[in-house]
Amino acid sequence: MNRTQPLVLGIESSCDETGVGIVRGTELLTNTVSSSMEEHVRFGGVIPEIASRAHLDAFVPTLQEALAEANVQLADIDAIAVTSGPGLAGALMVGVCAAKALAVATGKPLYAINHLVAHVGVGLLQQGTGTATSVSTPPAGSPPETLPDNMGALLVSGGHTEILRIRSITDDVELLGSTIDDAAGEAYDKVARLLGLGYPGGPAIDKLARTGNAKAIRFPRGLTQSKYMGTAEEPGPHRYDWSFSGLKTAVARCVEQFEARGETVPVADIAAAFQEAVVDVITSKAVLACRENGITEVLLGGGVAANSRLRQLTEQRCSAAGIRLTVPPLSLCTDNGAMVAALGAQLVMAGVEPSGIGFAPDSSMPVTTVSA
Repeated sequence: MNRTQPLVLGIESSCDETGVGIVRGTELLTNTVSSSMEEHVRFGGVIPEIASRAHLDAFVPTLQEALAEANVQLADIDAIAVTSGPGLAGALMVGVCAAKALAVATGKPLYAINHLVAHVGVGLLQQGTGTATSVSTPPAGSPPETLPDNMGALLVSGGHTEILRIRSITDDVELLGSTIDDAAGEAYDKVARLLGLGYPGGPAIDKLARTGNAKAIRFPRGLTQSKYMGTAEEPGPHRYDWSFSGLKTAVARCVEQFEARGETVPVADIAAAFQEAVVDVITSKAVLACRENGITEVLLGGGVAANSRLRQLTEQRCSAAGIRLTVPPLSLCTDNGAMVAALGAQLVMAGVEPSGIGFAPDSSMPVTTVSA
């Protein structure tokens, strides 16, 4: 096996995207994704059984397309990486079983990796078809081939909102703060349903918010009172944590009040004010955690990282705090095989032993577990 620039195939099936990515070291060769999103729209959310069946149907065609686009054969692959958690149990099982079958058939080493840490690993990809971008100074430049010291990651997705300190992407990830209830993406979906915007809620609210007045309504910022925050010397119990359930309830009450008065609900203003509340508290707490923990470089990842206002405000606040921010291109924000392959390549290059085929999917795998 070539550990200097390993050719790694990554498989992702944690939710509703069937992803196959291929990287050579930190160079992205292909990122092929088949989404079952349209099959879930009428239900207003992902239906696990439908997602699992869609993975079964999509895996072989997606694999074939990825190999063709990268112009490689299975025999050329040095290692296989697969998401083993967290995620939907049935969906994970499809990807893991497919990866084990490929590993047995080809004799290639298999790495079971953490889906969340993979969102960080994708920030290391460069050169090929999907290049992460450093958007804040100081200093600017291309993503590094290895993570620098004092690195952190802000993960914002449908199921997770977390701030991490990363001493080593292969074996030392520390959770500094997380949501204690709804994740940001869940809040977007629930508020979009309240406003009649459909599913998925994130893109719909992001688009509509551009036409609204974010200052028209002041929605609460959860866990920002002093009893939760504490001080740098004596941190409160939720200094770096988030809560979005109260914000969701506040939006529901706001809509009810307009309807009770027989007034037209200002949907665009509510969407803008809600979005501002979400990104305000996410970015302020993330920057606070970075400053108090000596983190000077941050990777932004997860599906909600595609949100235009989150990207904008994160860049502004990181720049003001002297924190370098690296964000992936939009195509690498949502779940994909490229991020799995990217983390797999890091494990190979670090000399980490393969997982073998005896592991089981773990739907609740903690972010501090990089590889099974």
